[in-house]
Amino acid sequence: MAEKKSDRTRAAILAAARERFGADGYERATIRAIAADAAIDPAMVMRYYGSKEKLFAAAAEFDVRLPDLSGVPREQAGEVLVRHLVERWEEDDTLRVLLRTAVTNESAAERMRQVFIGQLTPAFERAAVDQPAVRAGLIATQALGFALCRYILVFEPIATLSTDRAVAWLGPTITRYLTAPDPSHV
Repeated sequence: MAEKKSDRTRAAILAAARERFGADGYERATIRAIAADAAIDPAMVMRYYGSKEKLFAAAAEFDVRLPDLSGVPREQAGEVLVRHLVERWEEDDTLRVLLRTAVTNESAAERMRQVFIGQLTPAFERAAVDQPAVRAGLIATQALGFALCRYILVFEPIATLSTDRAVAWLGPTITRYLTAPDPSHV
């Protein structure tokens, strides 16, 4: 089935919005600039998305696509998760847009919480991990800290660390967060 013109227009707007929000942040990005980047009239952006906030929400849609960890040996779970996250971030710049914007915009921060806590917690519940929300939060601190240093602040050597080395460094920490006994019970 041929792609409709409206689908192409929406895709162009979202691509321009991700680029603009990522470069300028939420506050400085304008509908007019996004429309210019997409080579369309600003009224079309408003027609499709209604507001800057709704456009941002659409542009910041990010599915982590978590792997099913239930069949992964416990001692390898962190490595599997880290590899997956790094590969997702390398293929989709939406996380960078969200991360850059979330520090200064409450809507973006809420979106980031929905993405990470909202997707990690249910996955850990399905894997029968105790304290899934706490563990998801701890994993988010590592994952988002790594992403901030790698993609936004571009700290060397983190920015150029190979995926395999990132997995080797971060995997054991994430495995600990997934498997360690709850310290309140010790």
